[in-house]
Amino acid sequence: VDNGAPNGGDSKKLRVEEAPPSRVIHIRKLPNEASEAEVIALGLPFGKVTNILTLKGKNQAFLEMGTEEAAVTMVNYYSKVTPLIRNIQVFIQYSNHKELKTDAANQRTQAVLQAVSAAQSPGSEVQEVLAAVSSPVLRIIIDNMFYPVTLDVLQQIFSKFGTVMKIITFTKNNQFQALLQFSDPVSAQQAKLALDGQNIYNSCCTLRIDFSKLVNLNVKYNNDKSRDYTRPELPAGDGQPSFDPTVAVAFSKDSSSLLGKIPGALNPLSAAAAAAAAAGRVALTGQTGSSGVLLVSNLNEEVSNTYTRVYGDVQRVKILYNKKDSALIQMSESNQAQLAMSHLNGQKMYGKIIRVTLSKHQTVALPRDGLDDQGLTKDFANSPLHRFKKPGSKNFQNIFPPSATLHLSNIPQDVTEDDLRLLFSNTGGTVKAFKFFQDRKMALIQMSTVEEAIQALIDLHNYNMGGNQHLRVSFSKSTI
Repeated sequence: VDNGAPNGGDSKKLRVEEAPPSRVIHIRKLPNEASEAEVIALGLPFGKVTNILTLKGKNQAFLEMGTEEAAVTMVNYYSKVTPLIRNIQVFIQYSNHKELKTDAANQRTQAVLQAVSAAQSPGSEVQEVLAAVSSPVLRIIIDNMFYPVTLDVLQQIFSKFGTVMKIITFTKNNQFQALLQFSDPVSAQQAKLALDGQNIYNSCCTLRIDFSKLVNLNVKYNNDKSRDYTRPELPAGDGQPSFDPTVAVAFSKDSSSLLGKIPGALNPLSAAAAAAAAAGRVALTGQTGSSGVLLVSNLNEEVSNTYTRVYGDVQRVKILYNKKDSALIQMSESNQAQLAMSHLNGQKMYGKIIRVTLSKHQTVALPRDGLDDQGLTKDFANSPLHRFKKPGSKNFQNIFPPSATLHLSNIPQDVTEDDLRLLFSNTGGTVKAFKFFQDRKMALIQMSTVEEAIQALIDLHNYNMGGNQHLRVSFSKSTI
């Protein structure tokens, strides 16, 4: 079978390229050591593979898809994304053959195909499949998940090792997990070797990776829970934000300064928690370009920096001289700035909707010696009240969006429920409910609205309860 040999001349290439669509795909310039499983893996994301013929001496293979539609999708995809086997580019085109007729005696090839077919059937036994074919699908579990990890963050990290084709995220046994499919098993293996046991963020969000028993993922929707990068036309599903591939590409290009280069193994990452609708961004610790400075605007001019302290350690605050309703707030790390931005942008405070964006500044500059800036700049770097200073602090587990229910801690033993109700009522809101924890050092208090809870937190976080014992206030995910 000579359907455009790898060393053919231009005229032969031209003739091959003009072959009409067929469910048989011709693959050229395969690496010498390429296996049938790796060739099959190129086609699996697009549908069922029904036959394969490899020509070892010519470094070629023919792959028969179950339908012509699947073959067309595959060829169209690889016209935009370079197909790789063992990090070597291969060339894909339609074959002049409409089907493959192979020798049934080639038992090894048939066994691989049968194993793949079994793995594609829901509920099938696939233990023997793993011995026959390395899966391009990884199962990922996130341990110590103190910061949000999004589908897009995973795509950014794992795409350093090959083409990520599909991702499904879910929660199982109270753990965030994901299934991630590469275009080939070798990329999956390289990613597993490099990333297993590494932290996405500093001192937390540890990756636990093994091979999935599945060899192909079936993605029905493109949204913030699942994504098929080979089929951008998929619907978002009920009530889910849709995925716009053009936005994702533009976002990645625009934020290239935040994409750290991962040299073989993942360095501990200082990463960006994703904003509500968009793609995640990942930055290496210590890399410039990942700003830890926020620009907060449309503030009431009485506002303090307390609000942002809920999402990280505030280092410096500068009220803008010519725009007193805006401030620069420097967090200790860029991921804290991203977290604050994602939770606080668009919230109502002092009757005004605040806007929170990342600043182009890397730091907030202190006034030069002898220069009076009218008290517009404050430095909190040496404050004893930082709650996130210790890496891996349990406080990272209690970071939630603004809510009407507040979590109180560090409550002195002699303080009563009535004391706390009165204290929080004096912030201008109405206390709807209160509940002490068993040890009475912590409690939940529910205000009538989120805006009232925000006001109470601003007024009372780090409030001195006497004896230099400061009340800790944060948003809670619970209700009373």
